[in-house]
Amino acid sequence: MNLKRRCTAAAAVLAVAGAGLLGVQATAEATQDARPKAEKCPTLTVSAGWYGKNRARLQRMIDTYGHCGPQRHKGGTKPVATFDWDNTVIKNDIGDATMFWLLRNGKIRTPERGDWHTTSRYLTTTAAKTLAQACPATRATLPTHRDTACADEILSVYTEGATTSGEAAFAGFDHRRMEPQYAWLAQLTRGWSTRQVQQFAAAARKENLAAPVGAEQKVGSHRVTGWVRYYDQQRDLIRTLKKAGFDVHIVSASPEPVAEVWGRAVGIDARHTLGIRNVTARGKLTAHLKGCGTVRDGDDSMITYIEGKRCWINKEILGVRGAAAEKVQPAAKRQVFAAGDSDTDISFLRDATGLRLVLNRNKNELMCRAYENGDGRWLVNPMFIEPKGRKAEPYPCASTGYTERDGGQGPVRRTDGSVIPDQRDTVYGTPTASSGS
Repeated sequence: MNLKRRCTAAAAVLAVAGAGLLGVQATAEATQDARPKAEKCPTLTVSAGWYGKNRARLQRMIDTYGHCGPQRHKGGTKPVATFDWDNTVIKNDIGDATMFWLLRNGKIRTPERGDWHTTSRYLTTTAAKTLAQACPATRATLPTHRDTACADEILSVYTEGATTSGEAAFAGFDHRRMEPQYAWLAQLTRGWSTRQVQQFAAAARKENLAAPVGAEQKVGSHRVTGWVRYYDQQRDLIRTLKKAGFDVHIVSASPEPVAEVWGRAVGIDARHTLGIRNVTARGKLTAHLKGCGTVRDGDDSMITYIEGKRCWINKEILGVRGAAAEKVQPAAKRQVFAAGDSDTDISFLRDATGLRLVLNRNKNELMCRAYENGDGRWLVNPMFIEPKGRKAEPYPCASTGYTERDGGQGPVRRTDGSVIPDQRDTVYGTPTASSGS
């Protein structure tokens, strides 16, 4: 190693020590500044849009844990990387895109016996009655492509969690395991096969990628978002991680057949895609959902949402079964890297042992933990397309940043129970937009 390279590596070690980062992994990562094995390691190629040293730190992680790095896994096991999908790998939401397509094309089945309670155990009586009035059960498939009132009511319950008259549509769920609006989309695909839902998702994907950035579409009497874009930066990151030998997975709170369709374009196959899973019967999807941990199939009380994402990762990726899947696993068994953008991702992000990439969408709990950065492993980046500006007020970490199981709000706490102080928004702006498709 020449003198310049030795000095660079030594400076990196001193910088880590001065910053107080803890653990062998942090030290190993920091000493990769000089990339002594760069000629053997795949390299990130997209530089635009990355904030500060984020791209360099991601590259050092790849150099450290990839098949060419000093921390590479032994015995043939691969380091695991987990990505949320909506607004993490893409801009906008594939669940929304699919729901809007279903409504515009009249592809939602009439509920069993005309009873909307059969579509979600958490649907309120008021919402069920309102939906029944707006969507008469006169045919097997609801004509939402021409029945504006029916389309508007379903759209309101899905997007707002309330009826068009403002009444709460869902109640009685664990807010750390379930988002009934997300689950409802999967449940409303009942009566179709997985292949048919994938075809619907593919049609929605084609429309949303073809539409210009900022486009809207009409659903019922409303104008809603009508475009989606892949982030070039995340495509590049996923491609590089895979080339370096990482086992890369998508973990989405959208229906799994929908996420599978979208994941193909970034090289993620069905075996590496986790989403909301329906119970099937006679080759058709039902309105009941698969369970995880202590939650049985058909109980419909946990999806890939906050703690549910941890459970599904532990179960399907890390091979942990039963009640243990709901618990934090030993560090050696957990994912090395995770990426997300919302409070729904907080548990599986915290579980990552190497780095945790956060796209800033001003989500309270996530940004409280990311900005506090207690172990030095959090990376905050503005969204790559249409990033949010600076949040004027500090994040309310010490008071209302955390969502309790009953939906109440409280302080965001560290593992030891101490409260994280309010955090100011410091990573924002307008990085170069990507127009990838």
